[in-house]
Amino acid sequence: MTFDATFWVAISFFIFFGVLIYLKVPGKVNEILANMITDIKKEIDESEKLRAETKRMLDDAQKKLNTADKEVNKILKKAKDDSEKLVLEMNEKFHNSSEIRKNTVQQKINQMKENAIKDIKNTSIKISIASVKKIISTSVDKSKLDNLFNKNLEETKTELKKINS
Repeated sequence: MTFDATFWVAISFFIFFGVLIYLKVPGKVNEILANMITDIKKEIDESEKLRAETKRMLDDAQKKLNTADKEVNKILKKAKDDSEKLVLEMNEKFHNSSEIRKNTVQQKINQMKENAIKDIKNTSIKISIASVKKIISTSVDKSKLDNLFNKNLEETKTELKKINS
């Protein structure tokens, strides 16, 4: 009986598997694979924990960012309101100040006008009196002149009192 090559390949195949089983290679391979599966599961669990923690941290950061945005908006709104109030106050102060200056200038003008009128009246009275004195002294005798002067002096005094009152 001659054995062909396939027979010997089959025999060596069974011997090879027998040696593998005898040396407990499939158990070791199974154990190595089980360890690798366990390690992979641990890594997956750890990565899930890390992903969950990262998501929580991202949510916290997002909440903080939203809170910061709200605070920034509040601060900006308050600053805008304050600046508008300040502009209105400054505008009002400016108008009040200009109104006070206008009134002060108007009072000064009125006072100067009154003083000018008084000066004109006083000057015109002095000129009138001087003119009358000159006319009277040249045309009337002294007794009539004294009577006329006293009479005119009294009239002028009463007129001045009326004007000054």
